[in-house]
Amino acid sequence: MAVLGNPKNTIEILQKYEFHFQKKFGQNFLIDVHVLDKIIRAAEITKTDFVLEIGPGIGTMTQYLCENAGKVMAVEIDDSLIPILKDTLSEYNNVSVIHGDILKLDLNRLVEEENNGKPIKVVANLPYYITTPIIMELFEKHVPIESITIMVQKEVALRMAAQPGNKDYGALSLAVQYYSEPYLVANVPPNCFMPRPKIGSAVIKLTRFKEPPVKVKDEELLFRIIRASFNQRRKTLVNGLRNSSDLSFDKEQIIAAISKLNKPDTVRGEAFTLQEFAEFTDYLAKEI
Repeated sequence: MAVLGNPKNTIEILQKYEFHFQKKFGQNFLIDVHVLDKIIRAAEITKTDFVLEIGPGIGTMTQYLCENAGKVMAVEIDDSLIPILKDTLSEYNNVSVIHGDILKLDLNRLVEEENNGKPIKVVANLPYYITTPIIMELFEKHVPIESITIMVQKEVALRMAAQPGNKDYGALSLAVQYYSEPYLVANVPPNCFMPRPKIGSAVIKLTRFKEPPVKVKDEELLFRIIRASFNQRRKTLVNGLRNSSDLSFDKEQIIAAISKLNKPDTVRGEAFTLQEFAEFTDYLAKEI
């Protein structure tokens, strides 16, 4: 069996199966063993772990996961990769491959059946166009997860980890930091992939909180307010919320809630911490 992770073996397996990269799936396969080692180390994979891999591709990282984890489940959407995965993973008896769309799977049921409901670790080299929906699906559905270690577009990783006042800070930063603690593991240049993407990538680890770091009475309202606050970045918080079709607060209610936080009514969303958004939401919830 060819050990993947270097360009020669990757090219050989792609040629053997006459595989063609599909742009619609955002396919970029890792061809750097040092990066693979970093991902496995960062995810702290051990023989007691059940690992869910999203988008295994030809099985490069899957091989590394199988060597280190107790059990691996890999979910692949592209049917042309399924026979390749059967080949590249044929020597491992601790892996199962599901042909399907991760966003359509009942992951809670899957974790219950495969790991007795105990928290799993997620590892993925995510297609950039679908990174945010996948991350939010895992968090919002409250799938039992210990950590998520993923390769994403560098710009997205910076947004996930950004702090208030930073140009990258926004709705994604707040959502990720409500559910987890982000840690930037490594920057990964384009030459570590085949085909080479036009942009840089980064590995980020999101360690799931057992409880969110802030208390809020209405979680759903919190995220509607956060989304509205960043929909039009240049607008003040007052105008952002008033222009949202998702909210129905009037100007006086919004200004009153802002003043409770000792902020000027010209404040923008990027100046609010997660804690301040939670307090702001609780003030506005009383108005409903």
